[in-house]
This record gives sequence, C-alpha cells and structure tokens, in this order.
Amino acid sequence: MSAGVKRLWPFTLRGTGAVLLAVAGFVIAQRAGIPELLYFATLLVALLAASAIALLLTRGTGSVSRVVTPETPEVGGSATVVVRAGLSSALPTGPGRWSDTLPAGLTGRAEGASAPLASTLAGGAGTVEVRYDVVGASRGIHSIGPLEVTTTDPFGLVRRRLALGRTTAVTVAPAIVDLTPLPSASGEAGGTRQTAALQLGQGADNLVARPYAPGDSMRRIHWRATAHRDTLMVRQEEQESSPAATVVIDRALSRWSSQAAHAPGSDPAFETAVTACVSAIAHLVHEGYTVDVVDSDGTLLTDPVEGGDDVEARAAAAGFASLRARADDPSHRVVPATVSALLGPVVVITGILSPEDRATLGAAGLHSALPVLIVVAEHADLDALQVAGWHATHLLPAGDVALAWDDAMEQGYARVGR
Repeated sequence: MSAGVKRLWPFTLRGTGAVLLAVAGFVIAQRAGIPELLYFATLLVALLAASAIALLLTRGTGSVSRVVTPETPEVGGSATVVVRAGLSSALPTGPGRWSDTLPAGLTGRAEGASAPLASTLAGGAGTVEVRYDVVGASRGIHSIGPLEVTTTDPFGLVRRRLALGRTTAVTVAPAIVDLTPLPSASGEAGGTRQTAALQLGQGADNLVARPYAPGDSMRRIHWRATAHRDTLMVRQEEQESSPAATVVIDRALSRWSSQAAHAPGSDPAFETAVTACVSAIAHLVHEGYTVDVVDSDGTLLTDPVEGGDDVEARAAAAGFASLRARADDPSHRVVPATVSALLGPVVVITGILSPEDRATLGAAGLHSALPVLIVVAEHADLDALQVAGWHATHLLPAGDVALAWDDAMEQGYARVGR
C-alpha cells in the first residue's frame, strides 16, 4: 500500500484484517449457507461502524501552542520545541501517532507515539504534549506546523487524522563564529574599552566636581572645591568612553553569485558574508567598540550596538535573519563615502570585485586604524589592496570565517611589528 493510499485508508492493520474477515464471512456464508458466519460478519461490520462513530466524536479543542527554546536558534544550533494541543473525545481512544511539519530551514525528527486519551464526557479536556529537537539548517523566518495527530478507537480498528492549529514562526539567526583578538595597535584609535576622567586642566585638583551625595566615598571628596563653595563636593565620576567601529556588508546583488541572494539561506556566498558580518559585530562589541552596521550605500542596517553589550550583539545578529541582497545602487560603491574619514576599525564584507571596485577601494581605508576587507567569492585578486593598506583576505563561499579573519589579523600583527 503506497504512502498516499495509506493516508486515505481509515483502517489500521487490525481494522483492515477485520474488514477482510467480514467480507470473507459474507461471501462464504452466502455460498456455503452458514448463518452463524453471516452473524459473525455482521457483528464485525457493526464493530467497525461503532469504532468509526466513536472517532468522529474526537475533536480538537482550542489552539496549538509551541514553545521554542532558545527562542532564536542559530544556524547549526539546536533548539527544543514543546507542543501542546487540546483534544476531547466522548469515548476513550487508543494510542496514536503525532507529527509536526518542519520547513526546509529546520531539521529534526518531529514525530512519535501519542498516549491514549481518556473520555472527556465529564467536561474536562485532554491535552497532548510532545517535544522534539530541531537544528537550524538555514537562516530565515521559518514556519513549523500544522500538528497532525492520529487517534484510534479503543479497539484499535479505525484511525482518524486531525490537523490541529496554525503554524508557528521560528527565526533562525546566522551563526556567530568566535574570532581572534584585534592587533594591539588598533587601540590607538580607541582600542579596548577605556575609562576617561573629565578634566578642566592638568592635575587632580582641576577635576570636575559635583555636590556630595549619600553613598559617595569620603576618599573622593574634592577639598579645594569644598572650601571654595562651603559645601561638600566630590570628584566627578569617571565616564566610560566606548570607541567606535564600523562594519559594512555589501548587499549589491551584482556582487553575489546568483539571483538567489534575494532569499535568505539560498546563496552560499551571501550566507557566508552574513555569518562574517555578525561574527565581526559580536567580536568588536566584545572588544569594547560601539559598532555601526551599514550597507555599501550608507544605509544603517541596525541601531548602533554599544561596546561590551554581548547580549545586544546577539540580538542584532537575530535581526539579520531576514537580510537579503538588493538591487545595485547607482553609485555602485563597495563602501560608503564616509568610510574614508573613519579613524576606528572598519570591517568591509563584499563579494565579487571588478577592477573598478578594487580601484575605488584603494584609498578608502587610509585613515582607519584597522581597515579589514573580507571578499567572499570563488576567486579574488587582493594584492593591490593589501599594498594600499587593507587587511584584505579571501573567503570561499561556505568557507571558514575564523580562518579568513586570522589571515587578516596576521597582516595586522606583521605591520605592528614593523
């Protein structure tokens, strides 16, 4: 029996046997003249009919709820899905099966056996609760469901399939890859998270003072300001300065390998670029930089991520789950015009470069303390860009992002040593 016919056939293996016995009983009883066999066949038909009627009284109640933990899995990461669905049945049901429909962006085994249901004539409602694990296969927003529950009558003769509830959207974020630390020379443009005291001039006595507040340490009393104002004054609290960095991801469609870059998860080169982008964001934020993320036309792709806020960096990565390539900008820039004036680290992630692209990139990163260029393509000629000062590296589609980053950082270490 094919899978399609099996889905339409309402009888279980036991029920199919009962149908065959009933048909055989009627045929033999008619030909052999055995009335007892006719009674037996009639009883089997009545039993099958009663089983079918009992299952017709089974219905879904309420909606299906799904809880995904973690709420936003990464590509290659696992998550647990807990599904709860309401079912009611006038008569007890036998053990059944359940299955949840998984999209192409998630992999896992979303099926199994379901427990029998007790009668709910007393007014209660039964609940089917199942759980299974999934793994993120591609980034994007994917829909799980509907849930299909197969129930059987108490005798296990007839089955009924119920499609319950609506689909549930699950966001799969691009994976964040751990990267090696930046060269120490990048600190000249901000470096790691720093602390700076506001000053009016040279010397501790010239620090900005403010009135004393309960809880302030007595060691921070500013005695000269206290004597001058005749009230307790304390040195101004130190303020943290978070240096700035910029990550540019080039979404111009012509620089990627196929039109499939329009859809998340479809183009390996663009997917690798997105992974490199979110990894660079997370790494720079961890190093203490406040990071701006922009497109090659200068469009801000997310709110600036504050330095040291690793949680916000991962939230920003989740926001890139639906990022896709776009039609080319008329200027056809690889980086925004403002990049050439930036002093902090600049990480540019792009695709296939033409000779004109390489020419315009030449002087774009001269002011940056750490200009990094990651080219995601099958082939890349980066010698001239490396001579021009870029820490340029070639990354194959679906290649190792961490290895490409190491290559760029090694160029930075070599320049620091000179």
